[in-house]
Amino acid sequence: MSSKQQVLALLEQFKGSHISGEEIARQLQITRAAVWRAIHDLRLSGHAIEASTKIGYRLSESSDVLSEQGIRSAFTDKRYLDLPLHFHESIGSTNGEAKRLALEGAPHGTVVVAGRQTGGRGRNGKSFFSPSDSGLYVSVLLRPELDTAMALRVTSGAAVAVCRAIERMCERRAGIKWVNDILIDSLKVCGILTEGISGFETGRIESLVVGIGVNHTVPPEGFPQELQGIAGALFVDTAPPEASRNRLAANIVEELLAVVDHMGQIDFMEEYRRRSVVVGQRVRVMQGAVAYEAEATGIADDGALVVRLADGTVQSLRSGEISLRPILGSSW
Repeated sequence: MSSKQQVLALLEQFKGSHISGEEIARQLQITRAAVWRAIHDLRLSGHAIEASTKIGYRLSESSDVLSEQGIRSAFTDKRYLDLPLHFHESIGSTNGEAKRLALEGAPHGTVVVAGRQTGGRGRNGKSFFSPSDSGLYVSVLLRPELDTAMALRVTSGAAVAVCRAIERMCERRAGIKWVNDILIDSLKVCGILTEGISGFETGRIESLVVGIGVNHTVPPEGFPQELQGIAGALFVDTAPPEASRNRLAANIVEELLAVVDHMGQIDFMEEYRRRSVVVGQRVRVMQGAVAYEAEATGIADDGALVVRLADGTVQSLRSGEISLRPILGSSW
């Protein structure tokens, strides 16, 4: 770890309080000049660091520059302090990096976080709007003891975990649109993409990568025209200090791993059902080139969406997409 990273970790530990340059140098066993250079570089990176000749340096509580040190300091469950955590200011895709790490043998719970994605993807290979400064992009490598039929349940569990993480830091109710969208006030604030690697002979999942993209604040330039009225954010303007992106990332990791630890149980599926914004609604089902209308009647224990067609036929959907918007020309 560089001197800059060490100094930041210490400032995050004392965030909101002063610590002298002498004390920083003593604890890290570096020179005062190295401390000064680290502070200078951190300020250039956007960290709000105050200085007083009498009492030392202070990282402002309002400082919200995403960093590995900031995320680690925000963990409330000490079991996760030493998780393998890979932070990138910008990356092509956090899921892509997590899959690469999986092939190299990275352990369960490995986390990849970025402040910006240049090649973010959603379901079915669709591009995922991933701006810098206002978004948070997290991928977690999981090695659960599950067969491939249970993969959908992991995405369901991740959706519940993200809702819990959001509600830990803002007083807004989060709902779930099957299978992988988190909505607040009918606007999408988060998308989830789960990708897996399974054993050909065993049929069991060797590893899963759960990618989570959250709109933390509205981008300064606003959302693109095609996302107007569809996308939203947790906060319209600046988030309060207790709701920083670092804290959100820590919350998501803690809640996700807690759900995965009990994936064999299905208690969280009841919460998924309570949070569903589609059960009881008319939906448009899209499977490849085929689109049809149905009524969403429930969520199965494996995460499948149960729908009733116009002729009374009941189906369980484990793939495809749905929309709450009617087909053009429909009389909904």
